[in-house]
Amino acid sequence: MLLDVQNLNAGLEDGKQILNDLNIKIDAGETHVLMGPNGAGKSSLGNALMGNPVYKITGGKIFFKDQDITNETSDKRAKAGMFMSFQSPLEVPGISLEAFIRSAIQQKTGEHVKLFQFQKELKRCMELLDMNPDYAKRDLNVGFSGGERKKAEILQLLMLKPDFAILDETDSGLDVDAIRFVAKGIEEYRKLTNGALLIITHTTKILEGLNVDYTHVIVKGHIVKTGDGKLFQEINKKGFEEFIS
Repeated sequence: MLLDVQNLNAGLEDGKQILNDLNIKIDAGETHVLMGPNGAGKSSLGNALMGNPVYKITGGKIFFKDQDITNETSDKRAKAGMFMSFQSPLEVPGISLEAFIRSAIQQKTGEHVKLFQFQKELKRCMELLDMNPDYAKRDLNVGFSGGERKKAEILQLLMLKPDFAILDETDSGLDVDAIRFVAKGIEEYRKLTNGALLIITHTTKILEGLNVDYTHVIVKGHIVKTGDGKLFQEINKKGFEEFIS
């Protein structure tokens, strides 16, 4: 088992409880989809798994690769092979996209990154995502459109090749073309690695071409239903009404 979340309870620092006795298991190579109404706790789960200090875990355990990481910091989780793309990626002035990714790879592997091989792979991945190569030299996300920011997140996914990736509404606010290229990047990640995905999404466009193993419905911080790839298609047609009591 790659990720084993047991009876997780978590909330904000102000004491507001969001996740309630949540359980989820994800194995290597699997693609999981997390859906739910607004305010259900989808993004909170992603942030809690990545160790965002804004969220306080008040009960339960998180195991990653059989190690208890419940109280580990975000950087240690990232080095262990976890990754998260955000709904609204932040601007980071003073460091280029290329330098940021190269530094992240070095931090993760602890090894020197060979510049020629790195730049060759970066160029290939940027072409796959239909990204202007000039963006590699620009400050991370500074002046990037919403679509380019999301593509930059998927670029990091392709370059870092994490064992487990959380994609938090990566398709949010994107036009049809941008979604197509982001989806293409996710497909490429699945081809390159045996990594697992937890995709938090409201739509199914980004899932086209992916084999979804499990779909989870979260309501009030608790997973109330788990099914296969057909479940998210059902939700698309009927909504979440039957899951909300």
